[in-house]
Amino acid sequence: MEIIRAKTAGFCFGVKRAVETVYQQTKQNQDEKPIYTYGPIIHNAEVVKDLEMRGVKVLNTIEELEALEKGTVIIRSHGIEEGIYQKMKEKNLNIVDATCPFVKKIHNIVQKESKDGKHVVIIGNPQHPEVIGIKGWAGKSVTVIQTPQDAENFEVEKEKKICIVSQTTFNYNKFQDLVEIISKKSYDINVLNTICNATKVRQSEARTIAEKVDAMIVIGDKHSSNTQKLFEICKKACKDTYYIQTLEDLDLNQLRSVETVGITAGASTPNNIIEEVQSNVRIIF
Repeated sequence: MEIIRAKTAGFCFGVKRAVETVYQQTKQNQDEKPIYTYGPIIHNAEVVKDLEMRGVKVLNTIEELEALEKGTVIIRSHGIEEGIYQKMKEKNLNIVDATCPFVKKIHNIVQKESKDGKHVVIIGNPQHPEVIGIKGWAGKSVTVIQTPQDAENFEVEKEKKICIVSQTTFNYNKFQDLVEIISKKSYDINVLNTICNATKVRQSEARTIAEKVDAMIVIGDKHSSNTQKLFEICKKACKDTYYIQTLEDLDLNQLRSVETVGITAGASTPNNIIEEVQSNVRIIF
């Protein structure tokens, strides 16, 4: 029996940096001023629960932010809209920016391109906090495209120049497909592939492992966009692919008849959860 664990499984650079930033703030908070994150610091319920036990509260709405009188607000790895950032400054809150540097780079790109008069196209999930944040820095001339139908329906003035960027965790092949559809419309287009390299490597490694194992386990929060994409990729390559958040979600009996198992995990999955799953899978072998 063999277990193949992806080398890229677990926290990426941006997530690790954001989580460490929050834990560091809890240690430095000697005067016990309130600590908040604007939205969950990452898409992982286990991490958020642990931080709540340490006194970190999650702000889920602009109304909750406006009600604050003092405290430290940590911007999560996904980033936030420019309007919300300005609101934090106006309220004179202590702002700790844990936005992933790769996401911050996209903010700077779309802000500049928008000021230069270009129409910004963001390829990604319009409901994802990262995309909402990027859109908030792109001015009024902006469109979010997620599906081939969205790309087919896209239309702006022919003389308008276009800048295309991507959500950092978007599927690279799907990104290329959508760009190709838009390119056929004969616009003046500048394409910037802003998919994080770690995402591409993680997806590629997951596909390679899934193609040669009998069963594949994908670990990550159900709200994690990059984990959902890993599951889609692995499911295409291995029909017996299981999407779990923790060991409790895994029926180990389903794995008793297989000879090889692959394990990967989303960018917001702590190492201890991955280790627990791997150890218990090894036991049944």
